[in-house]
Amino acid sequence: MAEEKKSEAPAKPGGARGLGASEYPPEAERTGPQVIIDNYGAENIKILEGLEAVRKRPAMYIGSTGVEGLHHLVYEIVDNSVDEAMAGFCDHIEVSIHVDNSITVIDNGRGIPTGIHPDKKVSAAEVALTVLHAGGKFDNKVYRVSGGLHGVGVSVVNALSEWLELEIKQNGNVHTQRYERGKPTAPLALTGKTKKRGTKVTFKPDPQIFEKLEYTAETLATRIRELAFLNQGLFISLTDERTGKVEEFNYKGGIKEFVEHLNENKTPLHKPIAVAKEKEGLIMEVALQYNDSYTENIFSFANNINTREGGTHLVGFKAALTRTINQYGSSNNLLKGGETLTGDDVREGLTAVVSVKIPNPQFEGQTKTKLGNSEVKGLVEAAVNEVLGTFFEENPSIAKKIVEKGLNAARAREAARKAKDLIRRKSALEVGSLPGKLADCSEKDPALSELFIVEGDSAGGSAKQGRDRRNQAILPLKGKILNVEKARFDKMLTSDEIRTLITALGTGIGEGGFDTSKVRYHKIIIMTDADVDGAHIRTLLLTFLYRQMKELIEKGYIYIAQPPLFKVKKGKTELYIKNEEEMKEYIIDTVVDAVTVYGQEEEKLTGPVLKQALKKLLHYEELLQRFSKKQVPLDLIRAYALEPELLKGALKNGKKTEKILDAVTKYFATHYPKVTLTAEIEADEEHKGYQITNKVKGEGGTQKLTVDEEWVNTAEFKELMQVSPAVLGLGAPPYHLEENEAKGAEEGEKKPKASRKAVEKKSFITVTSLVASILETGKKGLSIQRYKGLGEMNPDQLWETTMNPESRVLLKVELNDSVKTDEIFTVLMGDQVEPRRAFITKHALEVKNLDI
Repeated sequence: MAEEKKSEAPAKPGGARGLGASEYPPEAERTGPQVIIDNYGAENIKILEGLEAVRKRPAMYIGSTGVEGLHHLVYEIVDNSVDEAMAGFCDHIEVSIHVDNSITVIDNGRGIPTGIHPDKKVSAAEVALTVLHAGGKFDNKVYRVSGGLHGVGVSVVNALSEWLELEIKQNGNVHTQRYERGKPTAPLALTGKTKKRGTKVTFKPDPQIFEKLEYTAETLATRIRELAFLNQGLFISLTDERTGKVEEFNYKGGIKEFVEHLNENKTPLHKPIAVAKEKEGLIMEVALQYNDSYTENIFSFANNINTREGGTHLVGFKAALTRTINQYGSSNNLLKGGETLTGDDVREGLTAVVSVKIPNPQFEGQTKTKLGNSEVKGLVEAAVNEVLGTFFEENPSIAKKIVEKGLNAARAREAARKAKDLIRRKSALEVGSLPGKLADCSEKDPALSELFIVEGDSAGGSAKQGRDRRNQAILPLKGKILNVEKARFDKMLTSDEIRTLITALGTGIGEGGFDTSKVRYHKIIIMTDADVDGAHIRTLLLTFLYRQMKELIEKGYIYIAQPPLFKVKKGKTELYIKNEEEMKEYIIDTVVDAVTVYGQEEEKLTGPVLKQALKKLLHYEELLQRFSKKQVPLDLIRAYALEPELLKGALKNGKKTEKILDAVTKYFATHYPKVTLTAEIEADEEHKGYQITNKVKGEGGTQKLTVDEEWVNTAEFKELMQVSPAVLGLGAPPYHLEENEAKGAEEGEKKPKASRKAVEKKSFITVTSLVASILETGKKGLSIQRYKGLGEMNPDQLWETTMNPESRVLLKVELNDSVKTDEIFTVLMGDQVEPRRAFITKHALEVKNLDI
């Protein structure tokens, strides 16, 4: 996905790493219309009921224990911080996904109250985290409008977490508390002093509750981007430590800028039209802009919650839009002979955002994302009618363009209706009404049936011979299908390949004709070559499915086949290998008996012991690469990773801290004499201990790193320490690699250990160079060919590697970020050349396997 535009908001104070709650914003800088009271204390935490049922019935509180529920935990904590922003006390939020899939959310709000609660006789913070329906949202003096699951947020997250750590910076003090599966391990403690304020929550979802524990950054980015747009001026960052990617969201223009962002790679017909109205505590904002595309893109929100099922606010907006455009068209003789445009006609090429904020929202629908408040419809409808009518009168040329666009849509709709009728009549007349090139399966139950869409007749032939005829159907497509991003609906239906695909799937097409319940296969698998042409065909198919049959993607019916990436020959043996990771495993398996590795401690590793150590060292390398993306000095990370005492509270003790710094300094002097390390030990008031500030000056300039209690307790550093050379028996560098030679063994026989002797020795300063050399040694005697075409395999090989449910790998196509998905299809498949060139230039360096 394309990366989010970086914000140019000034960095908030909070140390060299840019983490930590910022200074409390001065009165003049506070944002948000909902400023109520500043004296937010323990007495404002209202209690409604206990927390006992949450772990027994989690779905009642977060919707599910699947992926949606997992992400909902993050939304609940972020929503609490956004409520502080809406009340005017917070303007900076940081969200981090750690390497172990734990989450941290930091804000610079007032902090959860730390005083003793008058009823419970424990800290108000503990009440907020351990009692359901205990929070400031139930005291209307504190929050008039709030998002989230009606205030059950933080206590539910605590109940469903394996552990949760809370840090509150308030009134010059730092308070901390740890919880395990909802229960505090000790009371809230005063642990340090600070000049900052805010709340920091770190939690790890409980594997006893959730089916999967892996967060998707794109899913979180969607929600965070929406919140930033809907809360004008609020800064939110998302850091994914697993990949090193950092996104920043800060929009001064609010939802008007949201619409501009959605239309960024399209050709707008006019500047965004903005509508804002406040009445009886209800705040409504609408922004809309037409572009020259053929798709509508409307987002609606209530109290910052994405109302995917719509509701009264969306109904009001659509009604006003249709009525206003028809009224203008009729009164200005643009619509003749009683012509009337439908809602679909007037919304073609429309991008709009509708947002309402109300004190007591009523949510309906299957997923509680449909607004039911009846009073909202009238307010939205009246306001949009008034503003849009005035805009049309003041901008007749734009109004005429919009009406003409609706007329063109109406004519295209009529042409498409005739084309669809023709397809239906033709299908009814054909025997069996299925395309001739489709090799169908005998299974009639869609839930058990699979369709492989393959490129070309040669691959189609192999697939037809290799498949399981009982439940696997094959549809070969000739050449590249029509790019539907550039074609109107009626033109799309003239394409033979698209008509064939529509008929094979059985769903029908278009408004009133498309029905997912009629789909003939619940696994629709795109199987193309691993080259440029194959990638293009796959993208064209995905563009068609996304624009015309999005529900098939949403229901999880669309997959991409993953043919093997490599063919490896060793002697007379041939082997297909699926991916880079499997390739590394194969090389390690072949090399561990042929080499010996040891460090300064001279504990020699070979065979199975070396195999386990190498897997950990490869993970160590991956973690180092993540650190490198943060612009921290890797040699310094390597040095501190050799000091396991850091995880045992060494920074609380001055002498132990000095000992660690001495070891790091000696490491640099020995191995990097040309690099200058300047390091100082300073007091760390926030953690009642010490911190080491480091500056590394080399050929590439100066880099800095502060090693304190917070940094050494990050999930990233903890995981690095678990696979560090210090704990694998290698110790400090240099590391030595010896190749062994076996005598008296025939080709293919296992070589006896007793017959080996060292024939070559190499030495390395870093694990990086050691691992690279081991992998190169393992490739000796192997012929590795990168696999590209499906046609290169015979039917049996294609079945075993790519089609057999027991051994194949399929990627499910998912919509994690609808805004980004729309943007990608627009950039890569649309008419605009410049955004596409910019996208390719930006991501060129990320290409790993270029087909030339």
